[in-house]
This record gives sequence, structure tokens and C-alpha cells, in this order.
Amino acid sequence: MFKFADCSLIASRNGKLGFYTGHVVVPIVESIIETQIAQTPINLHDPEEKSSKYHFLQRLNPKFYISVLVNCRNPKQVRQVHAQASVHGMLQNLVVANKLVYFYSYYKALDDAYALFDGMCERDSVSWSVMVGGFAKVGDYMNCFGTFRELIRSGERPDNYTLPFVIRACRDLKDLQMGRLIHHIVYKFGLVVDHFVCAALVDMYAKCGEIDDARFLFDKMQKMDLVTWTVMIGGYAECRNANESMVLFDRMREEGVVPDKVAMVTAVFACAKLGVMHKARMIDDYIQRKKFRLDVILGTAMIDMYAKCGCVESAREIFDRMEEKNVISWSAMIAAYGYHGQGRKALDLFPMMLDSGILPNKITLVSLLYACSHAGLVEEGLQFFSSMSEDYSVKPDVKHYTCVVDLLGRAGRLEEALKLIESMTVEKDDGLWCAFLGACRTHKHVAIAEKAATSLLELQPQNPGHYVLLSNIFANAGRWEDVAKIRDLMSQRKLKKTPGWTWIEVDNKSHQFSVGDTTHPRSKEIYEMLKILSDKLELFGYVPDTDFVLHDVDEELKIGILYTHSEKLAIAFGLMATPEHTPIRIIKNLRVCGDCHTFCKLVSAIEGRVIIVRDANRFHHFKEGVCSCGDYW
Repeated sequence: MFKFADCSLIASRNGKLGFYTGHVVVPIVESIIETQIAQTPINLHDPEEKSSKYHFLQRLNPKFYISVLVNCRNPKQVRQVHAQASVHGMLQNLVVANKLVYFYSYYKALDDAYALFDGMCERDSVSWSVMVGGFAKVGDYMNCFGTFRELIRSGERPDNYTLPFVIRACRDLKDLQMGRLIHHIVYKFGLVVDHFVCAALVDMYAKCGEIDDARFLFDKMQKMDLVTWTVMIGGYAECRNANESMVLFDRMREEGVVPDKVAMVTAVFACAKLGVMHKARMIDDYIQRKKFRLDVILGTAMIDMYAKCGCVESAREIFDRMEEKNVISWSAMIAAYGYHGQGRKALDLFPMMLDSGILPNKITLVSLLYACSHAGLVEEGLQFFSSMSEDYSVKPDVKHYTCVVDLLGRAGRLEEALKLIESMTVEKDDGLWCAFLGACRTHKHVAIAEKAATSLLELQPQNPGHYVLLSNIFANAGRWEDVAKIRDLMSQRKLKKTPGWTWIEVDNKSHQFSVGDTTHPRSKEIYEMLKILSDKLELFGYVPDTDFVLHDVDEELKIGILYTHSEKLAIAFGLMATPEHTPIRIIKNLRVCGDCHTFCKLVSAIEGRVIIVRDANRFHHFKEGVCSCGDYW
């Protein structure tokens, strides 16, 4: 029995009465309550038991409410505890109030959470962190930022729990302006050296494409954990600097940081972007040495890596080694065959996938249509497209339409492709028009190309590639005045053509070439080799195709320009610098031109080499004078 006075309390314990002051009685009361709780199981689902077991002592103890909240399984049960706490005045206890806000947020009952939070007479850093984090986790970024603004205005100091939530919201929204504003607040409160805050900023800048800012903060960190290394490696890969990703991956291991599965998947992704086979082999060896399980995520990433490094056979080996495969794994393998020009193998894989009990999704059907397009399997592709809704319950989106437009366009059926575009109910994008415009260039249909270009430039007026494509179409038709107009328009809009580069890997090192390049240390030898090759090719009947020189100059100068294309320089260097009969692998950042395609076929026959070319669109495997694309590209 308890009787409260101003400063004393009469307590009955073991049948004895005693007078205690407030500060003395607290541990006694807590002891009694803990004993009662231990002896009294709670069942929220039984109202009778609840009414009989909830006694006065329990309702005074914050630990009781916290233990009950931990056992709650839904917002309704949290509300029941909230009601009990309110009736017995326990909402004035900050620990209890914070826990209620937390569990409301945990079960995504944000309206309840904020209503309680807004009515709290007292808040601490935990209160703000829970509320800001709750909004961030459900993607309610406006209220996340609004609550954080309240925090700053209240005079409360933000801490290393609250700030990462807000920074990640900026990351998810790719809101660089807000991110920089939060960064200023970090500086203001002296938290830039905090590991958690700095790691979140690195992640935010990397995901927003500001890789230099991310690297600046990364290099300033006193200690980088595995998560921060992984973010930085992935950031470089996303920002098209996969080479730096691999440099960081090597440095991370040198500094004694052991990668986990997430870090390995990130490194595999970066290697796929880089497209360098010796790095792919190195990563594969490391994965096998460390006995990483080849699960769906890692296995699928490795399929993509080997395929993009030019070895579809190794990709298939990984695929066959995987104990478990999902629809993404099957789709990745089908796609790999597709962009290596092995459309029949891609189609053969599809019934095997269905027999395994896995149904295709949108990505699978895009991969199949792409494979048909690049292998000239027109009727098979059209059959897939017409039946995908009925047979597989997949509604075609703009990517599927783009593949079919490309399929028809490559086959020269431009009128059908245009009719399909005009009959589409889904919104058209730049990829669709770009595919159609590319077909117009291949088949030299200038009138239709101009119509397509108008739609394309309306969608993406700042993409220089579209202007270059239209300019090339005009150049092929000899309309040099129109070419000049396009180039003037690019100058007015301050757009520059992407320069062509070719890379080749020799002795685990990448070498880069541009058209007419003379910067390589062995440049003199390369041009001598190129002259020898040209003489051999002439004996085989090779005549340079000057249609691929899109400049208004005389034939002799056009032949000189073709002679020094970056692909040819890289292949000449490869013949010099690699052992006989070994494959030559090159990467081109743009689409390989028709003359270089012919050059590669003849060199593969004369020199007895396999030449593997990865360009902006696909892979070409040249062997004994034949290309895997069947000249259908």
C-alpha cells in the first residue's frame, strides 16, 4: 500500500510499515515492480487477464511499458499501450514517449507517431532522430526535411543519428542542392569529422554523380570502414570511371579491409563496366579462394561481368555452376548471348527457363527481343512481342517497343516500324526514336530520318549524340549544307561531339588510342605495322570504304582518315605486343564503323587471330574472316 505526501512515502513491505523520502523509495518501488512483472505474464489479447494483471505498481514503471512495446506486433497493439500510458500519466516520461514514437514509426503509423511527437512537452535528440528517421524510411521526404527544419529552429543540436537520415533522403532524391545545404549544417555543428555523418555524405555525393566531392571527403576520413569503401568503389563505377573503382578495390585490400559479399558484388559490377578480362579473372580467383557462395546476387553479377568482358563461355560456366537461379539470372544469361550475337542460343535457353518453373518478366522479354534484333531473327521476335501479353501476362512497355522498332529497322522494314511507333499507346522516349533514326542511317532513308530527328531533338535537345547521328545521315546523302547547319546548331547550344576512343589490354595494362594518335610510346612501330597490314589487305582485295568518312573532303584525304581510325591502331599494337594465336580484345566507346568492321574480318583471317570488339552497342567476335554478327549490325 502506498500513500504519497509532499516529501515522504509510507510503504508496506513484507508486512512492515516504513517512512521514506522520495529519493530513497525509488529503488524500493522499482524492486517491488520488477518482482511483480516477473511473476505476471502479460497477454494483450485477453481483456480479462489484462484488467486483472495490470495493477497499480506496474503502471508506474517505465520498464513495464517498454517491455510490452517490444512484444507489440502491429500499430493497434502500440495504440493500446499508448492509451494505458496516457491514462496513467506515463507520457511525461521521455523514455516511454520516445519508445512509443519509435514503435509507431517502426510499423509505419507515421500519423500516430507525429501526433504524439508534436504533443511532447519535452524532446531530446532521440525524439528528433526517431521522427526524422521514421519519415525518411517510408519515403516521406517532405516531412523528413520539415521535421529536420523544426529541429534546427528549436535550437537542438543535430547529432550523428539524425543527420545521416536526412543526408540519405537527399541521396535517394538525388537532391544535390539540399545535400549541400545539409553539408553546411554539418560544418556548422562541427560534425564533419564524425565517421557516420561523413560516410553518409560520401554516399550522397557519389549517388548524385558528384564523385570529386565524394572523393574529397573520403580522403579526409580518418578511418574508412568497409561500407564507405564499397560506396566509393560503386560511385566511381556509376560515374563511368570503373578503372578508379578497381584501383580503390585493390587499395582497400592492401589496407587490410576484407571485402564482404556486398563489396564483391560492387567490385564485380565495376569490372563489368571496365570490360577488362584480366581483372575479371582476378576477381573470380579471389571469390573462389575466399569461398564466397555463388548465390543469386553474386552469380548473376558475375555472369554480367564475364559477358561484358567478352567471354560469354565463362559467363555460361558461372550460370551452370549456380545452384539457385531466379528470373534475373536467366535474363542475364539470355541478354549475354544476345549482345554477343548468339541469338539462337538465347532462344534455346528460354524453354529451359520455363521448364525450370520460372516465368519471364519484362526484363527477360526485353533480352529475348534484343537477341532477336541483333541476330536478324525477325519473325521469332515479332512472335514473342505479339504473344507476351497473352502467354506471359507482361504488358509491353517502351523498351519492348524499342526492341521491335530496332528489329524491323535493321531488317529494312522502316514503314512497318514507323506504323508501330505511331500506333503506340505507351509514351515514346529518346531510346525509341534513336533506334529508329539509326535504322534510317543504315538504310539511307533521309526523309523519314528528318521526321524522327525532330521528335528526338524535342525530347533531348542537349544530347550531342542525336545531332551527330542526324549530321551523319545528311553527310551520307551528300547534303553538306544541312551538315553545316547541324554543326552550327551544336555550336550555338555549346554541344560537343563525344570523341572516339579505343582501349586494348596488354600484359594486364590498358592502352588508349584516338584517331590519328601519335602519343603512344611505340607509335612509330604501330604505324609501321599498320602499313604492313594495309599492304597485306590490299592483296586480299581490301578497298577502304570512304562512305564512312563523314567530311566534305577529297577521296585521298578520306582514305588517310580511315587509315588511322583508333580501332586499327589498337589492333596493330595488339598484333605487335601479344603472343601469336592469342585473342586481341579491344573496347570502343562509340559504334564501330563499317570500314573498321571489314578491316577486322580480314585481319582475323590473314593473321590467324581472334579479335573481340566491344563497341557501344554489342560485341563482335571476328574469327577466320567472319564476324559473329553475320554482318547484321
